Amino acid sequence: MNDHADGMTRREFSFLGAALGSLPHLGRLPQTAASPTPSPGNGQRAPVGFVLGHEQFRTPQLVSAAERADRAGFTHVWTSDHSHPWQDNEGHSMFPWITLALIGDHTSKVTYGTGVTCPLYRHHPSQVAQAFASLGILTPGRVFLGVGTGESLNEQASTGRYDRYPERRARLIEAVTLIRKLWTGERTTFKGDYYRTDQFKLYDVPDKAVPIYIAASGPKSAYTAGRYGDGWIAQTKDIADPQLRTEFARGARAAGRDPDTMPKLVETWVVVGDQAQAEYAANLWRFTPGGFGDLLYQPNPVTIQQIAEKRWPLPEVYGPWPRGTDPGVHIKALQKIVDTGGVPMVHSGQADQAGVIDFYGRQVLPHVHR
Repeated sequence: MNDHADGMTRREFSFLGAALGSLPHLGRLPQTAASPTPSPGNGQRAPVGFVLGHEQFRTPQLVSAAERADRAGFTHVWTSDHSHPWQDNEGHSMFPWITLALIGDHTSKVTYGTGVTCPLYRHHPSQVAQAFASLGILTPGRVFLGVGTGESLNEQASTGRYDRYPERRARLIEAVTLIRKLWTGERTTFKGDYYRTDQFKLYDVPDKAVPIYIAASGPKSAYTAGRYGDGWIAQTKDIADPQLRTEFARGARAAGRDPDTMPKLVETWVVVGDQAQAEYAANLWRFTPGGFGDLLYQPNPVTIQQIAEKRWPLPEVYGPWPRGTDPGVHIKALQKIVDTGGVPMVHSGQADQAGVIDFYGRQVLPHVHR
């Protein structure tokens, strides 16, 4: 890891992460807020997760945020799995599997994984299988593997290859099939259309296989998530889309599963603060209104940032996000996702991640019920 000494103790590492998260320029959040209105529900707190962005922060800050989220009552965290940030001004992209191992070691309850890994080009499926089997052994029952068909800014940029969607979808299905075979611990000779192994065996596999959640924002991907995954990773708008929900359910039933019981992790953008903080976050994540689209085929974060700055004014970026320091606004947004059967994954592009986590832990999470 580039920015701290090898052999750092847990106490030293935690101190470093906390220090990085509280530098003066990060702008602490306002402490005053309106009183929350508890959701009716059945009285049981709903699971809520927190997104850790490698594009925006380095590993020490992300591990510190994961520790804080664990203490605050978040039930899940995921890290992005990138070689490049989405935009050049985000500025970071450390190796995520190192971050995950440290998160597992520095937390005690939170479930963690990737949102998402692409097991098609940069990462061979056998490598992904070994990495997540190891994490599953280190923290039994606390790890998930999120997978998707990837983006050019990671795959083409680092390997020179990024195929059109039909081949990427076929590759993903084959990759997931191979990963599951390797997790049996059996010696495997696999001859697929895209991937092969020759008498390969994982000598260390967890007692219980790590669940695989598949990212989907279109009908074919939603069916794939239901048919070949153990759960669905989605955006807020997608989880409420009737066509996507129908396709996910159709895929799940084709696999003999109940779609209503399968986890659905839903990324939701938030701002806990004023307009200046909303503009700060939107400037770093300016591409998001496009739903990726043609930006999937841009390998250079500089180009993506330039396109985003031309297409979307900042108010259009942060307009749909729950904003402000009234807990009721945030409770309502999360409860809406929970009521659709999803697990909200809170993503804030603000500099002060600790402030967002603490605000949610004190004033939002206790009032979101299932």
